[in-house]
Amino acid sequence: MAGMLSMVGTPIGNLQDASPRVISTLDAADVVLCEDTRVTGKLMAAFGLRTHLERCDENVIEQRVPTVLDRLRAGERVAFVSDAGMPGVSDPGQRLVDAALDEGLAVEVIPGPSAVTCALVASGLASEHFFFEGFLPRRKSAQVTRLRELALVPGTIVCYESPRRVAETLANVAEVFPARRVALVRELTKLHEECVRGMSAELAAEVAARGEVRGECVVVIAAPDAAELEDRRRAASGGPSTLEEAIAQGLAAGEPKSALAKRLAKSFSLPKAEVYDKILQLG
Repeated sequence: MAGMLSMVGTPIGNLQDASPRVISTLDAADVVLCEDTRVTGKLMAAFGLRTHLERCDENVIEQRVPTVLDRLRAGERVAFVSDAGMPGVSDPGQRLVDAALDEGLAVEVIPGPSAVTCALVASGLASEHFFFEGFLPRRKSAQVTRLRELALVPGTIVCYESPRRVAETLANVAEVFPARRVALVRELTKLHEECVRGMSAELAAEVAARGEVRGECVVVIAAPDAAELEDRRRAASGGPSTLEEAIAQGLAAGEPKSALAKRLAKSFSLPKAEVYDKILQLG
């Protein structure tokens, strides 16, 4: 009889967030695979659990996959946890899930806390649509380039960051997103949980003034409004960034004024009559 791979969400700070199902699953497993046996060992000890632990971080997971699949085929129950939070989200556990599913083996998810959704809700920023980036590149140039790519995302952006680098990252966010609100959420579920919000430049200055920031951090960047998104899409496509530039290009190409007004009214979300008047002024 085939076994079961259990992806188990563990507390991200407060041990009381471990559900009875989390505890019973870890207790019933034949082995618990984890990023760091010392970290997971403390969690297991807190609940009096003695299940065998094995390291399975990003450095060794590729080599572990065949053995894990053999264990599942033999009927063992294998639990996988990250150091904290929902495994498979910004950690190597997804490779194991993918391999097990490809072999037709059973996989279950034991829900638990996630810093992504917790920070998104705590930020108070729109959550109808959001994009989880994980960790941004460390080098400034690469990070700014990636942030500019993310500028076209039509939703809230959620990023993880180290407390040592968060001030610099917020400064880069302010450079790329000067008109957006941003939230820094840190120490989620812990005693000193904090959420600070503001316009990007204001928040960057406030955090820089602190000097030292402690605890794991999540940066939440508000979604672009319709005007910003349209401007960025136009810039990315190499098109004109202003109505005046678009009119000049259309007239130079010999486009009929009426047709030009209709097209640009749609592109710039303006009344056709207003655009046509502008065309007459510039033509």
